[in-house]
Amino acid sequence: MTTAAKLKKTTNIDQLCINTIRTLSLDAIQKANSGHPGLPLGMAPTAYVLWTKFLRHDPKRPKWFNRDRFLLSAGHGSMLLYSLLHLTGYGLTLEDIKNFRQLHSKTPGHPENILTSGVEVTTGPLGQGFANGVGMAIAEAHMAARFNKPGHKIVDNYIYAIVSDGDLMEGVSYEAASIAGHLKLGNLIYLYDDNKITIDGSTDLAFTENVTERFEAAGWAVSEVADGNDLKAIENAIKAAQKIKDRPKLIRIKTIIGYGMPKQGTSKAHSDAPGVDAVKETKRNLGWPENKDFFIPKEVKQHMGAAVKNGAKLNKDWDAAFKKYEKAFPELALELKGRVNGELPAGWEKALPSFAKTDAKATRAYSGEVINAIADTVPQLLGGSADLTPSNNTFIKDSADIQPGNYGGRNIHYGIREHAMGSLMNGMALYGGIIPFAGTFQTFSDYMRPAIRLAALSDIQVLFVFTHDSIGLGEDGPTHQSVEHLAALRAIPNLAVIRPADADEVREAWRAALERKNAPTAFALSRQKVALIDRKKFANAKGLHKGAYILAEAEDKKGVKTEPKLLLIATGSEIGLAMEARERLNKAGTPTRVVSMPCWEFFDEQSAKYKESVLPSAVKARLAIEAGVSMGWHKYVGDAGDTLTVDKFGASAPAEDVFRDYGFTVENVIKKAKALLK
Repeated sequence: MTTAAKLKKTTNIDQLCINTIRTLSLDAIQKANSGHPGLPLGMAPTAYVLWTKFLRHDPKRPKWFNRDRFLLSAGHGSMLLYSLLHLTGYGLTLEDIKNFRQLHSKTPGHPENILTSGVEVTTGPLGQGFANGVGMAIAEAHMAARFNKPGHKIVDNYIYAIVSDGDLMEGVSYEAASIAGHLKLGNLIYLYDDNKITIDGSTDLAFTENVTERFEAAGWAVSEVADGNDLKAIENAIKAAQKIKDRPKLIRIKTIIGYGMPKQGTSKAHSDAPGVDAVKETKRNLGWPENKDFFIPKEVKQHMGAAVKNGAKLNKDWDAAFKKYEKAFPELALELKGRVNGELPAGWEKALPSFAKTDAKATRAYSGEVINAIADTVPQLLGGSADLTPSNNTFIKDSADIQPGNYGGRNIHYGIREHAMGSLMNGMALYGGIIPFAGTFQTFSDYMRPAIRLAALSDIQVLFVFTHDSIGLGEDGPTHQSVEHLAALRAIPNLAVIRPADADEVREAWRAALERKNAPTAFALSRQKVALIDRKKFANAKGLHKGAYILAEAEDKKGVKTEPKLLLIATGSEIGLAMEARERLNKAGTPTRVVSMPCWEFFDEQSAKYKESVLPSAVKARLAIEAGVSMGWHKYVGDAGDTLTVDKFGASAPAEDVFRDYGFTVENVIKKAKALLK
């Protein structure tokens, strides 16, 4: 009798599949000598029920738009997800499973959306996946409100996630849970691995609150499954959750961490490879052949592989429904297809404002004008703010707010929840069909830094609108004045940080951000008014797309262009200072070039030839002017150059007084510049 036949005698197909998921995970973790076996062994029954009885997906078309989304917020349990992807036909091979946590593998230690087909979001930092799912639920509700018509329910899917004790302890999760409850997101179903164990030991060491009451208070429906191995109870709980349409749902599933392991139910089962002997004992406890590694019974391959056929039928049925929809609503169908494919409407750039005639304003004000100029033409833009909408200028004036029962609006009030705002935006972008933007003061980018970092890591188009970008904030003082934040944001790989100098650069910054489809962008915008730049006399702002450009060339005393002896390099509101200083220096016989450098990241991507044309190596006298810390500027000014920056915290006073006190005057620019020429 074959091994599979022996197993079949002692277990049904469900248990066979569950134990395959468990042992595949265990073998991969042991081979890597690294990983987290606790969650895969404990939550395998729940994941199996969800993936085989509820999840609407197509392994051969993993980006099918109307699929249900599954998020493993507890990303440390990644082998659970990889086992499911392998068994259901996503193209993740057994060799990939065996290469778990190895260099350049498709099975990294925590799931990454850019590496592995079927992974919806990059998770691992606890709480992020929880919040991403809420963003996805908002996106689904918005897209359904926008595109569904009577008799044509073309957008209709659930957002499922497995969340852990650790997820629920993170503050970002409660921020997200709060807004999800407020918005009554009935398309959200979270499966809580309630095993009461963390790395340190029992959750009772630090986490004794009543989770049910907490989530009910936030507007969630909460249910419980007393035994995480009770497949019927899990199935019934998910069915019941689907029937509740006016609230997000949390299903508390009582599990045993590391089920079957010698040290099950303890913190020792949470992470790290269990060891060869413990693996064998676990397999014996599960009724599994202990000397067979990466063993998959053929019945399991057939049973779970049915996801391919089932997914193809779901897709075929949806395609047929979409054809009918396309015939009935051709314009909406065309818009939906374009948005899903990440395409901007043809000729959208024509909606960008010209700013041929404008008064001196803060760049945050110009940004608001750009948003509202293009909003009708670019319907995939969804805006918001962390309770600073009038200050951030992130409101789409001709649209409604997204509120319970009215998901078709385009303005989101995130409340004072910066961290969740960033994570929700990531979820919206990952859902598809939406380009999210939202604002807060730049100093509060600290509150959402993990989400910004994950947006960059995930290669997604998310637009962070940071206003009040310097000591120019004024009277609110150093707690609110952004000083080190430009440097901190610039330190994040794959994030473009753009600090525009005037209305035209703001317009081009938005153009660049919308064309940058596979990476996030952060705008650094001023509260204080910026100088008007005569673009007929000086360079076109399209130079922004190269990161830095010659805004105003050096001239001799007679006003004739000549080679520079001095370079003034500036960003944002400090460009006005540089331009005034240039004029005086030129007239005094020091030919001075002004370089506008709104985006370091764009400039660093340019050819050596272009960089040399803007910042000629022969010109050693260089002064960088920016109302932020000097960190990073020496890369551009060199050892012989200098900076006029802010390497301390700000002060509480009117903005003009703070700038003057900190040396941001034309006289001081000239003084520092002349010192470089001695």
